[in-house]
Amino acid sequence: MSYPCIEINIDKIKHNTKTLINMCEKVNIDIAAVTKVFCAHQEVAEAIASCGVKYLADSRINNLKKLQHIDIPKIYLRLPMQSRVDEIVKYADISLNSEIETVELLSEAAQRLGKIHGVILMLDLGDLREGLFDDDKVIAFAREIVNLSGIKLLGIGTNLTCYGGVIPEYDNLSRLCNYKKEIEEIIGYELEVVSGGNSSTIYLLEDRQIPNTINMLRLGEVLVLGRETAYGKQIDDMYDDCFKLKVEIIEMQEKPSIPIGEIGMDAFGNRPVFEDRGIIKRAICAVGRQDIDLGEIIPDDKNIHILGGSGDHLLMDVTKCDKQYNVGDVVSFKLTYAGILKASTSEYVNKIIVK
Repeated sequence: MSYPCIEINIDKIKHNTKTLINMCEKVNIDIAAVTKVFCAHQEVAEAIASCGVKYLADSRINNLKKLQHIDIPKIYLRLPMQSRVDEIVKYADISLNSEIETVELLSEAAQRLGKIHGVILMLDLGDLREGLFDDDKVIAFAREIVNLSGIKLLGIGTNLTCYGGVIPEYDNLSRLCNYKKEIEEIIGYELEVVSGGNSSTIYLLEDRQIPNTINMLRLGEVLVLGRETAYGKQIDDMYDDCFKLKVEIIEMQEKPSIPIGEIGMDAFGNRPVFEDRGIIKRAICAVGRQDIDLGEIIPDDKNIHILGGSGDHLLMDVTKCDKQYNVGDVVSFKLTYAGILKASTSEYVNKIIVK
C-alpha cells in the first residue's frame, strides 16, 4: 500500500446509489449522478452507472472525457464557457444554460459536429448563483432557442443551497414548475426535464413534499456520504464512509504544545495561535495541505486531536489515545464532501478501490 491514499469502497457506493434510486423512483424522479467530487474515477462512475441512474453529470470537461465509454447521457453542470463550446458539445449530451449568446455558440458547435445538444434552462429562485431571475428573460430565452439548429430545449432547472444557502421547499420549487407549461406553449412540445436541484432537495422526498412536476435531481454528496444537504441529516441505511483517507506516521515524539520563541507567520502567511496542552505525544503524518484540506478530515480514533499542519505534514496530538501509535502506523480518517473533493483532486493521494 502506498500512502497517503483514499480507500474507496465500491460496495458501499453501490448500496447508497441503489437506496437513492429506490427513494426517487417512488416519486418518479430520475437521478443525474454527479461525479465531480471523485474526479470521475472510472471504476466509481461505472459502479454508480451499473445501478441504473439515468444520467452522469460533471462540471469539468476533463472528467466528462473519462465517462465517454459509459452509455448513458452526460450532463455538463457548470454554465458553458464560450471558449469551450466545441468540447462541451463533443463530450456532453446536455448542458445547463442561462445565456442565450452562449447557446447560440453551442448551436454552431452542434451543427459543426453533426449533433443535437440538449439544453436545460436554469432559473434562479433566490439562491443567487446561476440562472435567469426575471420572468421576461425566461420567456425571451424560450422564444429565441426555438429557432436554433442543433439545439433542443430539454427542460428547466434550478440550483439551491450552493451559494446563498436557500433551502428548497415546496413553494419555491413550485415556482420552477409553473414555468413549464408557459414555456411549452412557446416551444410547441413538452419539456422532458424539470430538475429540482441537488442533494439538498432529498429531505422533501421523505414526506412527499416535492412537487409532482419535478422529475430529475442532480445528486453528488448524498451518493458518497449518505446525507441530505439542506439540514445535514444522515439518511437511514446509507453509508457515510465510502471514502476513507489513510496516512502514515513518520515521526512520534513528546514535545511542548507551544512553540518556543517569538511567533511570526507560518508557511502560509498566517499568524498561528496555540493552546497550552503541556507536554504531548505528537504524531506527524506524511500528508499536508498540498494534498488534503486539514479542516475536512475526521479521525476514526476519536481521541486524536488534529493540531494543524504545513504543506507536507499533518500534526496530531495522540496523548489521550488508547492505542500506542508508532512510526510506520497508519491512521484512518473519514472525509467531508470538501475533503473527498480535495483529496480526489490531488495527484499525490493514491486512489485504492476496496470492497
